[in-house]
Amino acid sequence: MKLYYNSNLKMRSRKLRSGGTLAEVLLWNKLKARRFLGLQFYRQKPIGKYIADFYCKELDLVIEVDGSSHRDRYEYDATRQAALEALGLAVLRFEDEQVRKGMDSVLKTLEVWVEEKRGAVHDARE
Repeated sequence: MKLYYNSNLKMRSRKLRSGGTLAEVLLWNKLKARRFLGLQFYRQKPIGKYIADFYCKELDLVIEVDGSSHRDRYEYDATRQAALEALGLAVLRFEDEQVRKGMDSVLKTLEVWVEEKRGAVHDARE
């Protein structure tokens, strides 16, 4: 699937990559350089008119880490998630605190999701 790249978000995504919350940095350290199941993830990836915290093209997966900036923005987040899902992307959300204090649980959730996704793809091919 080809995703629309919004070049207007290029500078903002670069700025976000140079910063980020502690939870985003901790999760990125587990995902970068194909450390997680050999999958390639991108950080602060522009997709359409949004910037995804993490994106894996192979899985059509967006991972969002919801910190304090997401409080009281439920409607915006729901609209954003619906737009990403309309592109055929799956969106997994984790709370900031969940990533900081329960990384093993987050990684296990991701691992189970990947196994289910790969199983579904394999089943569809048969």
